[in-house]
Amino acid sequence: MNIIHAIILGIIEGVTEFLPISSTGHMILASKLLGLQETDFLKTFEIFIQLGAILSVVVLYFKRLITSKDTIKKVIVAFIPTAILGLALHGVVKKYLLGSSWVVSISSIVGGILIIWFEKRNAKYQSRLNIQHGLNGDLNVGYTQAVKVGFYQAIAMVPGVSRSAATIIGGQISGVSRSDIVEFSFLLAIPTMLAASFLDLYKGVGEIGHNEIVLLATGFITAFIVAILAIKGFISYIQKHNFIGFAYYRIIVGVLFLILLSAFGL
Repeated sequence: MNIIHAIILGIIEGVTEFLPISSTGHMILASKLLGLQETDFLKTFEIFIQLGAILSVVVLYFKRLITSKDTIKKVIVAFIPTAILGLALHGVVKKYLLGSSWVVSISSIVGGILIIWFEKRNAKYQSRLNIQHGLNGDLNVGYTQAVKVGFYQAIAMVPGVSRSAATIIGGQISGVSRSDIVEFSFLLAIPTMLAASFLDLYKGVGEIGHNEIVLLATGFITAFIVAILAIKGFISYIQKHNFIGFAYYRIIVGVLFLILLSAFGL
């Protein structure tokens, strides 16, 4: 792995982190296409650079984070189920699922089908988005709903599921408006990815040298810059559209990689 690889993966992470298409899944598939060897460091890299994208949320929503204590409490409540399941299943996920193109491809297809089903069957949940970055005030998310969203987010430990899709759709199923759950999903990403990244770094710190630190920093910075633009673009897009376009994209990508895996054994 070199600097160019780190930049490419950072761009992919920044673009896809907040879209319902799975940033981890895309980085796994991109790593295969780039011919990168599936090592423990690559897995750590794919997890850690998500912090760069998450930092963009802190920057864009800083005013809300320092003024809305109730929202922060609900984010913490939602994080608890993910934290418990993440600690319990971290080793299993990293060893058997993370890095598997088969898992990503199948998850992408299944997730795409479920998104189409949800969007067409549950049009009543499709309230239009109307939010401003850094807006003061509390999100209309109850504590029970926050817990449910936390469990939905935990499903995204499976590569290819998409944390964004799981939380946004799960929140709407739980009765949260689309505008509120989109923002809540952004904020919930902060403790979730902080915990995941530092847990992974803690367990693999002995394998990280100077070169690896440079690669991590490169991917981190790239993801941060790209994610700021991606969040604004995502918000603009879903003001006028639902997630069906993303769903078809997921299915197409999943099918193409299944073909490549079968034909060339990527």
